[in-house]
Amino acid sequence: MASVPSLLDKREERIRRMFGAIAPSYDFLNHLLSLNIDKSWRQRVTRLVPPRGDGPILDLCTGTGDLAFAYDRAAKGQAPILGADFCGEMLDIAVRKRTQKQKDRIRFIQADAQRLPLPDNYFDIVCVAFGLRNVTDPDKGLAEMVRVTRPGGRVAILEFSKPRHPILGRFYRAYFRWLLPLIGQWISRSKDAAYRYLPASVQEFPDGEALAERLRQHGLTDVTYTPFTFGIATLYVGVKP
Repeated sequence: MASVPSLLDKREERIRRMFGAIAPSYDFLNHLLSLNIDKSWRQRVTRLVPPRGDGPILDLCTGTGDLAFAYDRAAKGQAPILGADFCGEMLDIAVRKRTQKQKDRIRFIQADAQRLPLPDNYFDIVCVAFGLRNVTDPDKGLAEMVRVTRPGGRVAILEFSKPRHPILGRFYRAYFRWLLPLIGQWISRSKDAAYRYLPASVQEFPDGEALAERLRQHGLTDVTYTPFTFGIATLYVGVKP
């Protein structure tokens, strides 16, 4: 009898297939299931880690490009922005969302976060929103983020976390583990159980001080982390020496 794949199987082939299949409903479900809070989270990232002049920005695991577009608005079109993702179906949607005026300043490439075809010490900001935990080897992804960041540049990671508030945390965990997967699976029809994978992957991934320490281990300094919306998500920021 063939073995049943683990819900947290993060092999590149499975993750790429899973996100490719849900790409058509991805934006709709992101906004629905977060009650549109995800939009304000991305805007807050661009305020806490603002563009500096025309310094280039890399949005890793860009998906359909929402954080890349948020940074373009924050930079008022002055900074070149590159969005990279290894899922072609997601990038197709990002490209369709890009306006004619944005074509000269926002580019998208298909690339694996663990093996970026990009030069060392180049980007002023390297950011990722809700993508690092989906990388097969997150430490390889983090090492690549640091490699392509220029000295003095910043690495910014927005990721789901686990609320510690005793009452809110209980309600949120019930929503995240039961209602969100039910709605997500019903709408997306994901054969890879993408919306059951989501809460399982968040529970398994380090957050708070544990993830901040990972950034320090990769050589980043002045590491901070800021909870968003009672700790449902957290922004981690480090500076490359």
